Amino acid sequence: MTNTIILTEIDDRGVATVTLNRPDVHNAFNEHVITKLDETFKSLGKNEKVRVIIITGAGKSFSAGADLNWMKAAAEFSEAENIADANGLSGMLSTLNFCPKPTIALVNGAAFGGGVGLVSCCDIAVAVENAKFSLSEVKLGLTPATISPYVIAAIGERAARRYFLTAERFDGLDAKRIGLVHETAATLEAAEIIVADLTEAMLANAPIAQTEAKNLIYAVAGREITDDLRADTARRIAERRASAEAKEGLSAFLEKRRPNWSAE
Repeated sequence: MTNTIILTEIDDRGVATVTLNRPDVHNAFNEHVITKLDETFKSLGKNEKVRVIIITGAGKSFSAGADLNWMKAAAEFSEAENIADANGLSGMLSTLNFCPKPTIALVNGAAFGGGVGLVSCCDIAVAVENAKFSLSEVKLGLTPATISPYVIAAIGERAARRYFLTAERFDGLDAKRIGLVHETAATLEAAEIIVADLTEAMLANAPIAQTEAKNLIYAVAGREITDDLRADTARRIAERRASAEAKEGLSAFLEKRRPNWSAE
């Protein structure tokens, strides 16, 4: 599965690497890139052979966000065309955020605007320390509207009130401090090792349980602990206990062997 603007490789362990491949424009995305990313994430999410998805950028940048030529052209669209265009980006981000497979952002360089949105939509993010981040929209008279649900979920309202308004640049260490990324490394090679370790950790776990664990987060986060919520969580664990995957996992543990989903 390959494309000139999006490269996708799937290894024999089921690890898919999606690379934004427009290094000449710092992997900025336009409507074509957005469509291809959406199709790619949907396809990988449905692919039973895929266990983990890694997202990174070709060249020196992760993603500069929206292609400015595309944004300039969009300014001349009709209102209906503009809304449809914006919904395309919103849909792609939602596809990534709710992808049933574990996702890791390997931030190899600059991530601006929508690039920060991509990072925020991934389950785990690892960045090189000198990567530059910016929610730069207000410098251009825009706002980070489409990415805002995911960015605010990642960094919190307080940090968003600073970085949405200042558009200042910050590095990987600050990105970790505010919760945008989980781990940083001094070099790309060191970051790749961290990603490899995280990938191995996830390959050792039950794939359907991982999907349901992600769904559990969406169902529980931000909700008041009520009788309905407690009943829902009790139902979820009861159903999971009775699943073939859970029976295999418990049997493997007690028999001191690898479960049937674990990579050798």
